[in-house]
Amino acid sequence: MDWTTLAGTALGALVGIGSTLLADRARWRRDLADRTRQERRQIYVTVLTKYRLAYEDMYAAAAARHTEDGAREASVQEAFRASGCDEARETALICAPQEMSDVLENVYATLRELQDVFAAGEPPLDSPELQERRLKHAKAVWAARAAIRRDLERAV
Repeated sequence: MDWTTLAGTALGALVGIGSTLLADRARWRRDLADRTRQERRQIYVTVLTKYRLAYEDMYAAAAARHTEDGAREASVQEAFRASGCDEARETALICAPQEMSDVLENVYATLRELQDVFAAGEPPLDSPELQERRLKHAKAVWAARAAIRRDLERAV
């Protein structure tokens, strides 16, 4: 029996198996990266959407006419609580990289500042001071969006 034929066949089989394993590994890594990027995108969209809903509901609660003492504060706090932004925030803080967690925490901090202002009723909703605080929140949201884009592009 000719050993070179057997050795060539065995070597060909090893090369075939090795290249298949390498291709499968590369596909697995690519699929994992795609899943991770999609999960992060969903988390980021959810947290920013919940923050926006909290802002809008708190503003509406603050703008409503309140006849009882403490009604505005309770209404604003309930709007914040019902928005679900705390749950979305916790998910983001657990799943996002530290850099993104810091950015999202900054947005959350500006939202909590607005909650305090809306609950207190001071400054009035049409005042320049409140507009400055709203602008600070908007800038934090825009910074978060830019950071999210960078993070999702990096994950490609």
